[in-house]
Amino acid sequence: MTISQGDSLPDAGLLWMGENGPEQVRIADLTRDRKVVIFGLPGAFTGTCTTAHVPSFLRNRDALRDKGIDEVICVAVNDPFVMKAWDAETGASEGGIVMLGDAGAEFTRAIGMTFTAPPVGFFDRSKRYAMVVENGVVQTLQVDDNPGECNLSGGEAILATL
Repeated sequence: MTISQGDSLPDAGLLWMGENGPEQVRIADLTRDRKVVIFGLPGAFTGTCTTAHVPSFLRNRDALRDKGIDEVICVAVNDPFVMKAWDAETGASEGGIVMLGDAGAEFTRAIGMTFTAPPVGFFDRSKRYAMVVENGVVQTLQVDDNPGECNLSGGEAILATL
């Protein structure tokens, strides 16, 4: 079942690179008593993800903050080592985006956002989406039907919903 507006996020574990290596973080801890944007995408270093999706949130980070967004979180079905390398290439964390790996697709499956595309080697990857979450509850959810497009789930589109 796909998560929808009004639903609570599942308390799944995600990974990020801490000072001493990979560390698990709970999505509930990141959203408790906070208003955040979580955006998911098919994968680090992929075309639209690198050239459109992440940049759209970098461009709009200050405007999102001005609208009350405490944090912007990017989730991809990749390990934390890949996410750290991709972060270094995109400047995401320097621009105010938290980069989290959903290595086993636990979170992505729990919210019903997986897709598979064997011709390009994608198995249980994330659909392209963005959501506004307040205190763990989905306020807005926008999903692009085509993983190669970033229209409804981009930073500008989410900003327009606030």
